[in-house]
Amino acid sequence: MERMDFEQFWRERRLCTLASLRPDGTIHQVPVGATFDAASQLVRVITSDSSYKARNLRAHPGSRVSVSQVEGRWWCTVEGRATVSDHPERVAEAVRRYAERYRQPRPNPERVVIEIAVERLLGNVRPG
Repeated sequence: MERMDFEQFWRERRLCTLASLRPDGTIHQVPVGATFDAASQLVRVITSDSSYKARNLRAHPGSRVSVSQVEGRWWCTVEGRATVSDHPERVAEAVRRYAERYRQPRPNPERVVIEIAVERLLGNVRPG
């Protein structure tokens, strides 16, 4: 059976979706650009502090979320607990990684990073 390289799958440009729970228990799912950091086992998503996803996760620190991406029959979902940070070094690292995978993002003084600590991987694209 052919196999998709996990790190390549997460380097190539493709949109992802971030799914989180609203306070009423319904799912909030939105398209995002996401990067996977194998060394620190983090998925990073940059966004504005005023976005619903950032406000919701900031109000519920440690919430479980998932980030998924698909290309044809290949897919991967990462699950973990999310935190929102406005720490300049963390945001800068997220922007650097985003620019490597996608493009340089527009300037945004309200930018924050959502960091997802990887707890579980699902899909047919898996490491090693």
